[in-house]
Amino acid sequence: MTTVVGGCSVLALLVWLVLWLGRGGFWRADQVLPAVPQPITSWPGVAVLIPARNEATTLPESLPSLLQQQYAGDLEIWLIDDQSTDGTGAVAAEIAQELGCTERLHILTGTPLPAGWSGKLWALEQGWQAVQTQEHYPSKFKYILLTDADICHAPDSVMQLVAQAQTHHLGLVSWMVLLRCESFWDRLLIPAFVFFFQKLYPFPWVNDPAKTTAAAAGGCILLEQQVLQKLGGFACLRGALIDDCTLAQRVKGLGVPVWLGLTDATRSVRPYGTLASTWGMVARTAFTQLHYSPWLLLGTLLGMGLLYGAPLVGWGWGLVMGIPWLLVVAGLTWGLMAGLYAKTLRWYNLPTLWGLTLPLAAGLYTLMTLDSARRHWQGRGGAWKGRVYPKGS
Repeated sequence: MTTVVGGCSVLALLVWLVLWLGRGGFWRADQVLPAVPQPITSWPGVAVLIPARNEATTLPESLPSLLQQQYAGDLEIWLIDDQSTDGTGAVAAEIAQELGCTERLHILTGTPLPAGWSGKLWALEQGWQAVQTQEHYPSKFKYILLTDADICHAPDSVMQLVAQAQTHHLGLVSWMVLLRCESFWDRLLIPAFVFFFQKLYPFPWVNDPAKTTAAAAGGCILLEQQVLQKLGGFACLRGALIDDCTLAQRVKGLGVPVWLGLTDATRSVRPYGTLASTWGMVARTAFTQLHYSPWLLLGTLLGMGLLYGAPLVGWGWGLVMGIPWLLVVAGLTWGLMAGLYAKTLRWYNLPTLWGLTLPLAAGLYTLMTLDSARRHWQGRGGAWKGRVYPKGS
């Protein structure tokens, strides 16, 4: 038993060393836009698309942040009310009226969801079609901003995104916004989610045109409209549940550079707060990320067990059996993973020592992934806001 536990502990340490030194420096969490954007000569038009399904409670905080953007160019917003039952469209209209911004906001009533589409993508496609009917299109809007209804934007977020795209000739610029992190479960799971995402898609690699790695964060994506036209609109993503990363992969596949980074000024106001709410979010698409493959699922379970479980088991076994070298190896591994996690924790104002909880968060995410597979095999697919998307979506 000691040989097996010790071997796994040593292997885990070696893998973490490789991640530290050879995974694009993902752990630095340093891909951010400059506080003061580089000056540009003109500010092109931006059309904002907001898919909204039953978002009446989040819009009072999020929608004003877009209606009152500090942007010198044309900025118009299309909110697509995706078959809501809580008066989402009426709430949006009332907010625009109170702020005196009715000319900036267009409210579309979404049509029923066609077969093979996810709700968000169908809403975006309808918004995109509406933008194309505007006078002086396509010259009026160079960029399309895709943002979720729960995202509260910094006053200059559109300016920063456009400046980055213009300065570096990018086809796609995306922010992983600051997620709400207030309860114990938030603090345990949300920063870990961001850390795992960076490890899976190292942002420096995403931002390197020479690398094939591509990803985006769906809450905030600025997309050049000519690129979207080349892709054939949102139909090219039809049915994709992990639509943000799929979009980035399609854009980079055209040879167009993309950029993905972090921000603490633009944030999500959607409350998770409980284990159940985060569990539902992850279980919705985790097995999709694994392409519905039992073998990839098995590999994921073994990999997560080795990376995050072996150091704890090794440390415990070394303590119980009185094996000093095993205590040292397992302790170094646990400390290394916590140290790499530290810079992500700083985005959420959490202490470095909180990094010691990473194995617990990893264990819960592993169970969520397993549950995602179970739901898929039971035919429940990706459930979200009253809809269930089966395999193939």
